[in-house]
Amino acid sequence: MNRGIKKVVLAYSGGLDTSVILKWLQETYEAEVVAFCADLGQGEDLQAVKAKAQKLGVKKIYIEDLRETFVREYVFPMLRGNAMYEGSYLLGTSIARPLIARRQAEIAIKEGAEAVAHGATGKGNDQVRFELTYMALAPRLKIIAPWREWQMRSRRELIEYAERHGIPVTATKAKPYSMDLNLFHVSYEGGILEDPWEAPPEEIFQMTVSAEKAPNKPVEVEIDYEAGNPVAVDGKRMTPAALLGHLNKLGGAHGIGRVDLVENRYVGMKSRGVYETPGGTILHVAHRGLESLTMDREVLHFRDSLIPRFADLIYNGYWFSPEREMVQRAIDEAQQDVTGTARVKLYKGSCTLTGRKSKQSLYRLDIATFEEDEVYNQKDAEGFIRLNALRLKIRAQRKKASS
Repeated sequence: MNRGIKKVVLAYSGGLDTSVILKWLQETYEAEVVAFCADLGQGEDLQAVKAKAQKLGVKKIYIEDLRETFVREYVFPMLRGNAMYEGSYLLGTSIARPLIARRQAEIAIKEGAEAVAHGATGKGNDQVRFELTYMALAPRLKIIAPWREWQMRSRRELIEYAERHGIPVTATKAKPYSMDLNLFHVSYEGGILEDPWEAPPEEIFQMTVSAEKAPNKPVEVEIDYEAGNPVAVDGKRMTPAALLGHLNKLGGAHGIGRVDLVENRYVGMKSRGVYETPGGTILHVAHRGLESLTMDREVLHFRDSLIPRFADLIYNGYWFSPEREMVQRAIDEAQQDVTGTARVKLYKGSCTLTGRKSKQSLYRLDIATFEEDEVYNQKDAEGFIRLNALRLKIRAQRKKASS
């Protein structure tokens, strides 16, 4: 089954799936496996991950800190467009996959490998996200997707395979749900969560406390933006990854960012996902608040019309497509004046905008005031309304004549 593959680069996390895949690749393809682990802020002991791969016979392991790249070049561009899939999901897993796959493909080319491999199942979205990226950036590489090749059909079988081969794993038959963690979010799927009527057990949550256990006193946070990008919190400038990490702690302590969603996967089925995105939720609310002050009405409305499409492109794995890049350019052009400060209040699971200010503001108190002014002639509204109502009057007259 070698198919001319002498070396394969595996996107390796050290979890159940990729640990089993590593061993399976060695046995099935008899090829050298190079392991690549991207540090996207998952908070794991990556040296332990490295040691685990070495015990499984891997000689070459890449462990790379991509946290700043992840937030600056992937998360922030996505947040500039307010991408939210099906009105709820801030796309934390979706946005991580193109970066992992891009770097994996670069390593494969550097290593002279013939193939890349991933641990995504044949039912999910990640297989699409990984493979679209491989094909867009390194089309000559062969792709190995073990979940579509082997005979194992469940994580229970993977646990049994791991036990037979002496592979240490953290998943158990009692808690077989899948978890994906990075600096932007945590997602939970499968296992005990597959019944959409059952509430997620409190013990699964990693980044947030429940609203009931959050502090009884709210806290307010000010976020400074430059051209649509957050640059400081409460006046303190930070790098992108540090800023997001700081807001994760603040938001998590107040129960911000939990979502329980039954979503439509790209492959056609519905899936129940539970998510935590504390810092991302704060940035989303703050960003929209500042946009309301600084963006032209028609530009804002036109950009908003692009959000569902933009979110779909990211969710479905088209980060490196020409259409996503085109939409991104339009979004970024609209962000040039989104500079200023937004203030939000965090309280028991809610994130509420309480203020916004900007030197680029289009809000004019002398025009908007309900008090007396000398700028706006209210009589002008009469002709404006009459012209806009003309088609409605004609329609009404036609209906009356035909009745």
